[in-house]
Amino acid sequence: MEQDVESSVSARRPKLPKQAREDLPKQLVDKNRAKRKVQRYVRKDGKCNVHHGNVRETYRYLTDIFTTLVDLKWRFNLFIFVLVYTVTWLFFGFMWWLIAYIRGDLDHVGDNQWTPCVNNLNSFVSAFLFSIETETTIGYGYRVITDKCPEGILLLLVQSVLGSIVNAFMVGCMFVKISQPKKRAETLVFSTNAVISMRDGRLCLMFRVGDLRNSHIVEASIRAKLIKSKQTKEGEFIPLNQTDINVGYDTGDDRLFLVSPLIICHEINQQSPFWEISKAHLAKEELEIVVILEGMVEATGMTCQARSSYVASEIMWGYRFTPVLTLEDGFYEVDYNSFHEVYETNTPTCSARELAEMAAWSLAGKLSQPALPEIEKRDPETDAPDTHDTEEQAERNGDIANVESKV
Repeated sequence: MEQDVESSVSARRPKLPKQAREDLPKQLVDKNRAKRKVQRYVRKDGKCNVHHGNVRETYRYLTDIFTTLVDLKWRFNLFIFVLVYTVTWLFFGFMWWLIAYIRGDLDHVGDNQWTPCVNNLNSFVSAFLFSIETETTIGYGYRVITDKCPEGILLLLVQSVLGSIVNAFMVGCMFVKISQPKKRAETLVFSTNAVISMRDGRLCLMFRVGDLRNSHIVEASIRAKLIKSKQTKEGEFIPLNQTDINVGYDTGDDRLFLVSPLIICHEINQQSPFWEISKAHLAKEELEIVVILEGMVEATGMTCQARSSYVASEIMWGYRFTPVLTLEDGFYEVDYNSFHEVYETNTPTCSARELAEMAAWSLAGKLSQPALPEIEKRDPETDAPDTHDTEEQAERNGDIANVESKV
């Protein structure tokens, strides 16, 4: 039995001179472009594929330390959380030990005639434990401060106030980190592909959005941006230029009642950036459509934003989305197994501009046709002109003439 075995010695193509490489057929260039990996501006999971480099004004991150801590990854956030509390306890533990050392309390351990600043504080470890008990308000009752130590009372006030501030800051940071609406955005789904097909006689770009949770997104709204590099008339090159895609801003269709999956429609008209793009032209375009779904989480009232994107290879020309909503016994059921499915439909491959021009030519051709001559009415019995209708018409004309003469 024969088997296909890959040879260890691969055949090498001869290196072509520069002139020959420049004269390669255009088809080979298009194939290489198709094989090239598409660089996304926004990934499918909604994360922006942009890295900030050479940021010299790093002090700005410290001016908003709360947001900086919230934006950190969980492992760094937990590390800072533990570090702040540990450093605070160690610092004040050292201060309590220092007061005991300066007062000489450590030299009179076990002396009942000596009144120390803190009872039963005889080492740095005991001072550290007293610092933890003070800041966390545990109070086991074994180590207590006495009224013969004014510097200890002052330090107790400082640690109590500073400990409350640290607790409020760190607990608040952890609460915001846990309740971030980013996790809520993971249950907002977008269709894998966008489609272009006819709807109500117009060429439209469509994609589908849905919410997997029963708790709804309040005041949900949808936006779309076309990311495409352009060159101005003056020769300025603008990389990743952003152009608005109208998904119902004028009519209010961009504000969604997202209870069941919805198909978002963009009509390709003269104001659309897809006005002159045909099916063949779309396959050669290097563009990206970024869609943004925003709203408030019903449970927490926090603003939530979900993002996704579609590159040119993910826009399917001549397809529609499969319906996912069915009526059951007393309720509507959504089948999310068919959420991303599409089916092919009859759609012209020309651009919306060419489609509008063909419709205008067809209408102009109908209007330019000559009117058909009026058929003379004849009497079916004698095959002669119907004199009765002629006489009635003459009488009506005579009455009109008389009225005009009187006026």
